[in-house]
Amino acid sequence: MKLLLRWLLNAVALMLIPEVLSAIRVESYTAALLSALLLGFVNAIIRPLLILITLPITLLTLGLFTLVINALMFWSVSGLVAGFVVPDFWAAFWGALTYSVLTWLVSLALSDKD
Repeated sequence: MKLLLRWLLNAVALMLIPEVLSAIRVESYTAALLSALLLGFVNAIIRPLLILITLPITLLTLGLFTLVINALMFWSVSGLVAGFVVPDFWAAFWGALTYSVLTWLVSLALSDKD
């Protein structure tokens, strides 16, 4: 049940991003739900592999290259989901950063207080 709530709240967070960044568009609730689901899968499966492959450059940049990887994952999901439009890399960069902060807040709200 908590996983479903987290998914729904992440979709709501995705719907809030166009309010902050005008370049990004989320055209429907379905697009937001599908994008949130796909972002979860991409961040769970593909992102760790990319971080491992790019480990030398990540170490060289003191971890800042991870932001580039997040932007590329965000941008790639927009290419797969109709109704979720991210026009360029910089929009993806700022969108991924905003989405990361919002999903961190969702995780913080849903975490156990024990």
